[in-house]
Amino acid sequence: MSNRRLLKAAEAIREVVASSILTEIRDPRVRDVTVINVQVTPDMREAKVAVSVMGNDAQQQLAIRGLQNSAGFLQSKIAKRIEARYTPKLSFTLDKGIQNALVVGELLAQIKREKEESGKSSDSGDSSTDEYSTDEYSTDEYSTDEYSTDEYSADETEGENLNP
Repeated sequence: MSNRRLLKAAEAIREVVASSILTEIRDPRVRDVTVINVQVTPDMREAKVAVSVMGNDAQQQLAIRGLQNSAGFLQSKIAKRIEARYTPKLSFTLDKGIQNALVVGELLAQIKREKEESGKSSDSGDSSTDEYSTDEYSTDEYSTDEYSTDEYSADETEGENLNP
């Protein structure tokens, strides 16, 4: 099966599963679930659905169990939507990408606050001790005069025939 067809099938499955989770699944365990990605095997018999669940670990595990219990219902919705010999068997995995991004963001904000606090405590006024001082990268050293376009003026190319 072509890679393009697999990608189209995966996107169709993602759309069906995401809309069904939002509008049709009544399971109280399945809340705050976002479908991130779907990977389909080349024979279209299995599909791994990566989901993100907002909440603590217990809520995430409950949501995954609720989704596994709703897999048959979701497969019937997929069968109505896509024309294929087999309806893929769904398995749900928890995608930690968004949570990891939030943790990295918090760490960066903490580092920024620590740098600001250390900058306030050392108000000596000496910018040469600054780690990111701009003196090192002064514009005089990288002057644009060396790469001036004056030597390639339009006067030199007027007489040349540019067509072969």
